[in-house]
Amino acid sequence: MLIIPIKDGENIDKALKRFKRKFDKTGVKRSLHERKQFVKPSVEHRTKILKARYVQKLKDQENL
Repeated sequence: MLIIPIKDGENIDKALKRFKRKFDKTGVKRSLHERKQFVKPSVEHRTKILKARYVQKLKDQENL
């Protein structure tokens, strides 16, 4: 559970913004999205390979 201490006289919007930032850093939303649907290990491995190829291609273009 996230605890965001609110200081005296602090704007609620500012506290909400800190809560959202802290929530994003925990990765809860990302893990829920990943567990929403099962992905076969072979498909997961294939996507990792495609991502690595894409990143390598970008690095190669940058070094030209």
